Amino acid sequence: MLQIFFDSLSLGSLYALGALGIALIFGVMRLVNFAHGDVIAFCVFALLWPSTGAIAIVFAGNLPWYVLIPFVLALGAVLSVLCELVVFRRFRNANPATMMIASFALGFVIRYFLLMLFTSRPKSILLLPALSEPVEILGGRIPLLQIITIGITLIILAGLSIALRRTRFGLEMRAAAENFTMARMLGVRANRVIMGAFALSGALAGAIALILTSQTGTADIQMGAPIMLMAFIATVIGGLGSLPGAVLAGFLLGAASVILQVFLPIEARPFRDAFVYGAVILVLLFLPRGLMPASGTQERV
Repeated sequence: MLQIFFDSLSLGSLYALGALGIALIFGVMRLVNFAHGDVIAFCVFALLWPSTGAIAIVFAGNLPWYVLIPFVLALGAVLSVLCELVVFRRFRNANPATMMIASFALGFVIRYFLLMLFTSRPKSILLLPALSEPVEILGGRIPLLQIITIGITLIILAGLSIALRRTRFGLEMRAAAENFTMARMLGVRANRVIMGAFALSGALAGAIALILTSQTGTADIQMGAPIMLMAFIATVIGGLGSLPGAVLAGFLLGAASVILQVFLPIEARPFRDAFVYGAVILVLLFLPRGLMPASGTQERV
């Protein structure tokens, strides 16, 4: 039971971070950024330069962890801001469907750029190997990486919550999420808020990239897609635009996935995701606006 608990929190942490990155953008632009998963993959492959056979050389391999982690977070933030400046800023006055299609196209551009540089073959990567060592907690052997993943997620969530509630930028972002038009009339600088949201979302993508790389030991062009899909589902069932709802739904999805994997009969385990998606449908049938619907539902103009 202890292992199930930590597995649920660890997987839920990934989904919660991904859902939070999506919800930040949706809150200020009404944009579901489907390129978010490819930003995660880009952050992973940026650590590889070059590849030698099946073993990848870590670009920042000689850097200590306290330099490597900010490097990846900053890279994700910069890439996400560049996406906003080059692509999404041109579509601010477009309808949400147009922006969503643009995000799909941008995701494919990033994906095929990585494909051109690194090919489709997964690369092995050794990143912070000491994190794979198990530690004993209450008689159970839990991988250190799981504990660190849960701790980092909680620290990020707490820090972001404090920043959104105690800083001027956080106040502006929450005002923009409530009513973007009124916030602009009251002096909130739209470009600053939107770029800040994209920077935070990109930094969260970098955090997910570090965790995924440490967990799997591989770099795959498609590795961000499953996280993006589950994060989007968590954003929907949590309530589009609701940051607490996205986080809560992310942890619930992680727990549901782990529990079903453990308790389903062996022959039914390959269909675990079908059961998860069925549960999502049931939630939306009874709570179509999500678990914690956001109050700011007006379209951006």
